[in-house]
Amino acid sequence: MELEKTLKMNQLFSFYGELLTSKQKQYMSDYYEEDYTLAEIADNYGVSRQAVYDSLRRTEDMLLDYENKLHLVKEFERRSEVLNSIKEYLEKNYKEDEQLNKLIKDIIQDSNREEN
Repeated sequence: MELEKTLKMNQLFSFYGELLTSKQKQYMSDYYEEDYTLAEIADNYGVSRQAVYDSLRRTEDMLLDYENKLHLVKEFERRSEVLNSIKEYLEKNYKEDEQLNKLIKDIIQDSNREEN
């Protein structure tokens, strides 16, 4: 499994996982987070390897479709970039302003919690 796809699926799952059925969530978690093989997941749930594969592919397509329609991940990444730019600017130009630096740190922490 390629790392880039795994990272993308984990990110989409983090944002849209609550929109999935419990079976879809479990298969995604087992496959992408726990790194189980299709055969291991199939054995755990008493289904065929093909059933797990088909379910994962449909779920992946659903997650990609949610992102294409809602853009939550894209918007999160954009906000994160802007916040990091602000943080770098503050550190360079307003290093002494503890209150301002604390506020931006709090905003970044809040933003990171949104992803989880």
